[in-house]
Amino acid sequence: MYGSHTGHARRARAALVRAVTAGALVLLAGCSSSDDSPASSAGSPRPAVASPSQLPRTQSPYWVNPDGTAARQVTELRKAGKEQDAALIGRIAQQPVAEWIGVDDPESQTRGFTEAAARADRDALLVLYNIPHRDCGQYSQGGASDGDSYRAWLDRAAAGIGDRSATVILEPDALPHMEDGCTPQQFHEERYALLKEAVRKLKALPRTRVYLDAGNPNWITPAARMAEPLRRAGIDRADGFALNVSNFQTTQDSKEYGRALSALVGDKHFVIDTSRNGNGPLSSGSGGDHEKAWCNPAGRALGDPPTTHTGDRLADAYLWIKRPGESDGACKGGPDAGEWWETYALELARNARS
Repeated sequence: MYGSHTGHARRARAALVRAVTAGALVLLAGCSSSDDSPASSAGSPRPAVASPSQLPRTQSPYWVNPDGTAARQVTELRKAGKEQDAALIGRIAQQPVAEWIGVDDPESQTRGFTEAAARADRDALLVLYNIPHRDCGQYSQGGASDGDSYRAWLDRAAAGIGDRSATVILEPDALPHMEDGCTPQQFHEERYALLKEAVRKLKALPRTRVYLDAGNPNWITPAARMAEPLRRAGIDRADGFALNVSNFQTTQDSKEYGRALSALVGDKHFVIDTSRNGNGPLSSGSGGDHEKAWCNPAGRALGDPPTTHTGDRLADAYLWIKRPGESDGACKGGPDAGEWWETYALELARNARS
Protein backbone atom coordinates (compact mmCIF):
# COMPACT_ATOMS: atom_id res chain seq x y z
CA MET A 1 0.00 0.00 0.00
CA TYR A 2 1.37 3.39 -0.97
CA GLY A 3 -1.16 5.62 0.82
CA SER A 4 -4.04 4.89 3.18
CA HIS A 5 -7.57 6.13 2.73
CA THR A 6 -10.13 4.29 4.87
CA GLY A 7 -10.94 6.92 7.47
CA HIS A 8 -12.04 9.43 4.84
CA ALA A 9 -14.83 7.20 3.68
CA ARG A 10 -15.76 6.20 7.21
CA ARG A 11 -16.58 9.75 8.18
CA ALA A 12 -18.01 10.99 4.89
CA ARG A 13 -21.62 10.92 6.07
CA ALA A 14 -20.91 13.00 9.19
CA ALA A 15 -18.97 15.46 7.04
CA LEU A 16 -21.92 15.69 4.67
CA VAL A 17 -24.34 16.51 7.50
CA ARG A 18 -22.05 19.30 8.66
CA ALA A 19 -21.48 20.66 5.15
CA VAL A 20 -25.16 20.71 4.24
CA THR A 21 -26.08 22.32 7.56
CA ALA A 22 -23.36 24.91 7.08
CA GLY A 23 -24.61 25.60 3.57
CA ALA A 24 -28.15 26.07 4.81
CA LEU A 25 -27.00 28.59 7.41
CA VAL A 26 -25.06 30.47 4.75
CA LEU A 27 -28.19 30.80 2.65
CA LEU A 28 -30.22 31.96 5.62
CA ALA A 29 -27.63 34.58 6.39
CA GLY A 30 -27.78 35.89 2.82
CA CYS A 31 -24.00 35.82 2.42
CA SER A 32 -22.40 35.82 -1.01
CA SER A 33 -19.40 33.82 0.26
CA SER A 34 -19.34 30.74 2.46
CA ASP A 35 -19.65 31.02 6.25
CA ASP A 36 -18.47 28.26 8.53
CA SER A 37 -21.46 27.05 10.52
CA PRO A 38 -20.39 23.74 12.02
CA ALA A 39 -22.97 21.23 13.08
CA SER A 40 -22.67 18.03 15.01
CA SER A 41 -23.16 14.71 13.22
CA ALA A 42 -26.67 14.76 14.67
CA GLY A 43 -27.35 17.97 12.75
CA SER A 44 -27.49 20.46 15.66
CA PRO A 45 -26.09 23.77 14.38
CA ARG A 46 -23.44 25.65 16.31
CA PRO A 47 -22.92 29.41 16.04
CA ALA A 48 -21.63 30.52 12.65
CA VAL A 49 -18.01 31.63 12.42
CA ALA A 50 -15.90 33.00 9.57
CA SER A 51 -14.75 30.38 7.09
CA PRO A 52 -12.60 30.20 3.97
CA SER A 53 -14.19 31.67 0.86
CA GLN A 54 -14.35 29.91 -2.47
CA LEU A 55 -11.28 30.44 -4.63
CA PRO A 56 -11.71 32.28 -7.94
CA ARG A 57 -13.18 29.83 -10.39
CA THR A 58 -10.54 30.77 -12.98
CA GLN A 59 -7.87 29.59 -10.53
CA SER A 60 -9.57 26.50 -9.15
CA PRO A 61 -13.14 25.48 -10.04
CA TYR A 62 -13.40 23.05 -7.12
CA TRP A 63 -15.59 23.55 -4.05
CA VAL A 64 -14.09 24.53 -0.71
CA ASN A 65 -16.13 22.83 2.02
CA PRO A 66 -16.93 25.58 4.55
CA ASP A 67 -17.09 22.98 7.29
CA GLY A 68 -14.26 20.63 6.42
CA THR A 69 -12.11 19.03 9.07
CA ALA A 70 -9.38 21.65 8.79
CA ALA A 71 -11.86 24.53 8.93
CA ARG A 72 -13.34 23.19 12.15
CA GLN A 73 -9.85 22.75 13.58
CA VAL A 74 -9.09 26.40 12.84
CA THR A 75 -12.17 27.38 14.83
CA GLU A 76 -11.13 25.27 17.81
CA LEU A 77 -7.58 26.62 17.78
CA ARG A 78 -8.82 30.20 17.72
CA LYS A 79 -11.12 29.51 20.63
CA ALA A 80 -8.08 28.21 22.51
CA GLY A 81 -6.12 31.35 21.66
CA LYS A 82 -3.66 29.48 19.42
CA GLU A 83 -3.65 32.00 16.60
CA GLN A 84 -0.33 30.90 15.10
CA ASP A 85 -1.45 27.29 14.84
CA ALA A 86 -4.82 28.41 13.50
CA ALA A 87 -3.06 30.36 10.74
CA LEU A 88 -1.05 27.28 9.78
CA ILE A 89 -4.07 24.99 9.63
CA GLY A 90 -5.82 27.75 7.69
CA ARG A 91 -3.43 27.02 4.83
CA ILE A 92 -5.22 23.68 4.50
CA ALA A 93 -8.73 24.92 5.28
CA GLN A 94 -8.70 27.51 2.49
CA GLN A 95 -8.10 24.92 -0.24
CA PRO A 96 -10.57 22.54 -1.92
CA VAL A 97 -9.95 18.95 -0.87
CA ALA A 98 -11.60 15.77 -2.09
CA GLU A 99 -14.65 14.28 -0.42
CA TRP A 100 -14.27 10.51 -0.04
CA ILE A 101 -17.60 8.73 -0.47
CA GLY A 102 -18.39 6.22 2.22
CA VAL A 103 -20.05 2.84 2.13
CA ASP A 104 -23.33 3.89 3.72
CA ASP A 105 -25.87 5.82 1.64
CA PRO A 106 -23.59 6.96 -1.20
CA GLU A 107 -26.51 8.60 -2.98
CA SER A 108 -27.14 11.04 -0.14
CA GLN A 109 -23.44 11.78 0.14
CA THR A 110 -22.83 12.51 -3.54
CA ARG A 111 -26.07 14.46 -3.81
CA GLY A 112 -25.28 16.54 -0.74
CA PHE A 113 -21.73 17.41 -1.80
CA THR A 114 -22.63 18.15 -5.42
CA GLU A 115 -25.62 20.27 -4.40
CA ALA A 116 -23.48 22.25 -1.95
CA ALA A 117 -20.86 22.76 -4.66
CA ALA A 118 -23.50 23.81 -7.18
CA ARG A 119 -24.88 26.43 -4.78
CA ALA A 120 -21.39 27.93 -4.68
CA ASP A 121 -21.05 27.69 -8.49
CA ARG A 122 -18.19 25.22 -8.11
CA ASP A 123 -17.47 21.61 -9.03
CA ALA A 124 -17.45 18.81 -6.47
CA LEU A 125 -14.25 16.79 -6.16
CA LEU A 126 -15.13 13.22 -5.18
CA VAL A 127 -13.26 9.97 -4.59
CA LEU A 128 -15.04 6.65 -5.07
CA TYR A 129 -13.21 4.03 -3.03
CA ASN A 130 -15.15 0.84 -2.38
CA ILE A 131 -13.77 -1.80 -4.76
CA PRO A 132 -14.01 -5.41 -3.45
CA HIS A 133 -10.82 -6.75 -1.81
CA ARG A 134 -9.60 -3.19 -1.31
CA ASP A 135 -6.02 -2.53 -0.17
CA CYS A 136 -4.99 -6.19 0.13
CA GLY A 137 -5.95 -6.37 3.81
CA GLN A 138 -3.72 -3.46 4.88
CA TYR A 139 -4.60 -0.18 6.66
CA SER A 140 -7.46 0.64 4.27
CA GLN A 141 -8.84 -2.86 3.85
CA GLY A 142 -12.52 -3.33 3.16
CA GLY A 143 -14.66 -2.41 0.20
CA ALA A 144 -17.85 -3.92 -1.17
CA SER A 145 -18.49 -7.55 -0.31
CA ASP A 146 -18.75 -8.63 -3.95
CA GLY A 147 -19.19 -7.36 -7.48
CA ASP A 148 -22.97 -7.04 -7.31
CA SER A 149 -22.75 -5.03 -4.09
CA TYR A 150 -20.24 -2.73 -5.73
CA ARG A 151 -22.46 -2.22 -8.77
CA ALA A 152 -25.41 -1.32 -6.55
CA TRP A 153 -23.25 1.08 -4.51
CA LEU A 154 -21.92 2.71 -7.68
CA ASP A 155 -25.41 3.13 -9.13
CA ARG A 156 -26.49 4.99 -5.99
CA ALA A 157 -23.39 7.18 -6.03
CA ALA A 158 -24.01 8.06 -9.68
CA ALA A 159 -27.68 8.80 -9.02
CA GLY A 160 -26.64 11.28 -6.35
CA ILE A 161 -24.31 13.12 -8.70
CA GLY A 162 -26.98 13.42 -11.37
CA ASP A 163 -26.57 16.38 -13.71
CA ARG A 164 -24.35 18.44 -11.38
CA SER A 165 -20.67 19.11 -12.04
CA ALA A 166 -18.26 16.64 -10.46
CA THR A 167 -14.73 15.39 -10.90
CA VAL A 168 -14.34 11.78 -9.75
CA ILE A 169 -11.11 10.03 -8.82
CA LEU A 170 -11.96 6.38 -9.34
CA GLU A 171 -10.68 3.71 -6.94
CA PRO A 172 -7.22 4.67 -5.67
CA ASP A 173 -4.72 1.77 -5.80
CA ALA A 174 -7.12 -0.64 -7.53
CA LEU A 175 -5.07 -1.00 -10.71
CA PRO A 176 -1.54 -0.72 -9.24
CA HIS A 177 -2.36 -3.36 -6.64
CA MET A 178 -3.12 -5.82 -9.40
CA GLU A 179 0.04 -4.96 -11.30
CA ASP A 180 2.32 -5.25 -8.24
CA GLY A 181 0.89 -8.65 -7.31
CA CYS A 182 -0.77 -7.52 -4.08
CA THR A 183 -4.32 -8.33 -5.24
CA PRO A 184 -4.66 -12.08 -5.91
CA GLN A 185 -4.96 -13.10 -9.55
CA GLN A 186 -8.43 -14.63 -9.10
CA PHE A 187 -9.90 -11.17 -8.48
CA HIS A 188 -8.38 -9.43 -11.49
CA GLU A 189 -10.99 -10.12 -14.17
CA GLU A 190 -13.84 -9.00 -11.95
CA ARG A 191 -11.98 -5.85 -10.93
CA TYR A 192 -11.29 -4.85 -14.51
CA ALA A 193 -14.94 -5.41 -15.36
CA LEU A 194 -16.14 -3.36 -12.39
CA LEU A 195 -13.83 -0.45 -13.18
CA LYS A 196 -14.85 -0.46 -16.83
CA GLU A 197 -18.52 -0.44 -15.84
CA ALA A 198 -17.86 2.37 -13.38
CA VAL A 199 -16.22 4.53 -16.04
CA ARG A 200 -19.09 3.89 -18.43
CA LYS A 201 -21.81 4.71 -15.89
CA LEU A 202 -20.09 7.82 -14.57
CA LYS A 203 -19.35 9.15 -18.04
CA ALA A 204 -23.02 8.68 -18.93
CA LEU A 205 -23.69 11.55 -16.51
CA PRO A 206 -23.74 14.89 -18.34
CA ARG A 207 -21.20 16.86 -16.25
CA THR A 208 -18.92 14.30 -14.63
CA ARG A 209 -15.20 13.96 -15.33
CA VAL A 210 -13.54 10.65 -14.43
CA TYR A 211 -9.89 9.87 -13.74
CA LEU A 212 -8.76 6.28 -13.15
CA ASP A 213 -6.06 5.96 -10.51
CA ALA A 214 -2.68 4.97 -11.98
CA GLY A 215 -0.43 4.93 -8.91
CA ASN A 216 2.70 7.07 -8.72
CA PRO A 217 6.09 7.30 -10.47
CA ASN A 218 7.84 5.32 -7.76
CA TRP A 219 5.46 2.37 -7.76
CA ILE A 220 4.73 0.67 -11.07
CA THR A 221 7.76 1.32 -13.25
CA PRO A 222 8.40 1.86 -16.03
CA ALA A 223 5.19 3.71 -16.89
CA ALA A 224 4.54 1.27 -19.74
CA ARG A 225 3.51 -1.33 -17.15
CA MET A 226 0.40 0.72 -16.32
CA ALA A 227 -0.75 1.10 -19.91
CA GLU A 228 -2.48 -2.26 -20.37
CA PRO A 229 -4.21 -2.17 -16.95
CA LEU A 230 -5.61 1.27 -17.80
CA ARG A 231 -6.81 0.06 -21.20
CA ARG A 232 -8.54 -2.94 -19.65
CA ALA A 233 -10.20 -0.68 -17.08
CA GLY A 234 -11.76 1.60 -19.70
CA ILE A 235 -9.34 4.51 -20.01
CA ASP A 236 -10.64 5.10 -23.54
CA ARG A 237 -13.92 6.40 -22.10
CA ALA A 238 -12.44 8.16 -19.08
CA ASP A 239 -11.16 11.72 -19.10
CA GLY A 240 -7.78 10.48 -17.98
CA PHE A 241 -5.86 9.10 -15.03
CA ALA A 242 -4.77 10.28 -11.57
CA LEU A 243 -1.24 10.16 -10.18
CA ASN A 244 0.37 10.33 -6.73
CA VAL A 245 -2.86 9.90 -4.75
CA SER A 246 -1.94 10.00 -1.03
CA ASN A 247 1.76 9.89 -1.90
CA PHE A 248 4.68 12.29 -1.84
CA GLN A 249 6.34 12.04 -5.27
CA THR A 250 7.29 15.38 -6.78
CA THR A 251 5.08 17.17 -9.24
CA GLN A 252 7.85 17.13 -11.85
CA ASP A 253 8.40 13.38 -11.54
CA SER A 254 4.65 12.84 -11.74
CA LYS A 255 4.43 14.96 -14.87
CA GLU A 256 7.23 13.02 -16.56
CA TYR A 257 5.61 9.71 -15.63
CA GLY A 258 2.23 11.02 -16.77
CA ARG A 259 3.52 12.14 -20.14
CA ALA A 260 5.14 8.76 -20.78
CA LEU A 261 1.98 6.91 -19.79
CA SER A 262 -0.28 9.25 -21.74
CA ALA A 263 1.60 8.52 -24.96
CA LEU A 264 0.69 4.84 -24.52
CA VAL A 265 -3.02 5.31 -23.80
CA GLY A 266 -4.25 7.62 -26.52
CA ASP A 267 -2.79 10.92 -25.30
CA LYS A 268 -5.08 10.89 -22.28
CA HIS A 269 -4.72 13.72 -19.78
CA PHE A 270 -4.00 13.33 -16.07
CA VAL A 271 -4.32 15.02 -12.67
CA ILE A 272 -1.72 15.02 -9.88
CA ASP A 273 -2.28 14.88 -6.13
CA THR A 274 -0.05 17.67 -4.79
CA SER A 275 -1.51 17.73 -1.29
CA ARG A 276 1.66 16.64 0.51
CA ASN A 277 4.47 16.58 -2.04
CA GLY A 278 6.04 19.96 -1.30
CA ASN A 279 9.25 18.35 -0.05
CA GLY A 280 9.00 15.28 -2.25
CA PRO A 281 9.23 11.73 -0.89
CA LEU A 282 11.32 10.52 2.02
CA SER A 283 14.90 10.07 0.84
CA SER A 284 16.15 6.71 -0.34
CA GLY A 285 18.10 6.55 2.90
CA SER A 286 15.03 4.96 4.47
CA GLY A 287 16.58 1.64 3.49
CA GLY A 288 13.77 0.42 1.27
CA ASP A 289 11.22 0.41 4.08
CA HIS A 290 8.11 1.13 2.03
CA GLU A 291 5.88 1.77 5.04
CA LYS A 292 8.36 4.27 6.42
CA ALA A 293 8.27 6.10 3.09
CA TRP A 294 4.50 6.35 2.67
CA CYS A 295 2.95 6.09 6.14
CA ASN A 296 3.12 9.48 7.86
CA PRO A 297 6.73 10.18 6.84
CA ALA A 298 8.38 13.02 8.73
CA GLY A 299 9.53 16.24 7.12
CA ARG A 300 6.88 16.40 4.40
CA ALA A 301 5.13 19.59 3.28
CA LEU A 302 2.00 20.84 1.56
CA GLY A 303 2.48 20.98 -2.20
CA ASP A 304 1.18 23.20 -4.96
CA PRO A 305 -2.33 24.49 -4.20
CA PRO A 306 -5.16 23.01 -6.27
CA THR A 307 -5.40 24.68 -9.66
CA THR A 308 -6.14 24.00 -13.30
CA HIS A 309 -3.17 26.16 -14.34
CA THR A 310 -0.43 23.54 -14.53
CA GLY A 311 1.66 24.75 -17.43
CA ASP A 312 1.34 21.35 -19.09
CA ARG A 313 -1.22 20.59 -21.77
CA LEU A 314 -1.62 17.02 -20.51
CA ALA A 315 -1.91 17.86 -16.80
CA ASP A 316 -5.50 18.98 -16.28
CA ALA A 317 -5.09 19.94 -12.62
CA TYR A 318 -3.15 19.78 -9.40
CA LEU A 319 -5.57 18.48 -6.78
CA TRP A 320 -5.57 17.82 -3.05
CA ILE A 321 -7.02 14.33 -3.20
CA LYS A 322 -5.52 13.10 0.04
CA ARG A 323 -6.85 15.35 2.80
CA PRO A 324 -3.75 16.97 4.38
CA GLY A 325 -3.55 16.45 8.11
CA GLU A 326 -5.40 13.15 8.10
CA SER A 327 -3.29 10.12 9.02
CA ASP A 328 -2.06 7.45 6.63
CA GLY A 329 -2.47 4.80 9.31
CA ALA A 330 -1.56 3.78 12.84
CA CYS A 331 2.17 4.23 12.39
CA LYS A 332 4.79 6.62 13.83
CA GLY A 333 2.42 7.56 16.62
CA GLY A 334 -0.41 8.51 14.29
CA PRO A 335 -4.09 7.57 14.62
CA ASP A 336 -6.00 5.25 12.30
CA ALA A 337 -6.03 5.93 8.58
CA GLY A 338 -8.02 9.05 7.75
CA GLU A 339 -8.24 10.35 11.32
CA TRP A 340 -7.27 13.99 11.84
CA TRP A 341 -3.78 14.38 13.31
CA GLU A 342 -3.11 17.97 14.31
CA THR A 343 0.61 17.45 14.88
CA TYR A 344 1.13 16.15 11.37
CA ALA A 345 -1.10 18.82 9.84
CA LEU A 346 0.93 21.56 11.52
CA GLU A 347 4.16 20.05 10.25
CA LEU A 348 2.88 19.89 6.68
CA ALA A 349 1.78 23.52 6.82
CA ARG A 350 4.88 24.75 8.61
CA ASN A 351 7.14 23.14 6.01
CA ALA A 352 5.20 24.51 3.04
CA ARG A 353 7.04 26.95 0.79
CA SER A 354 4.03 29.21 0.34
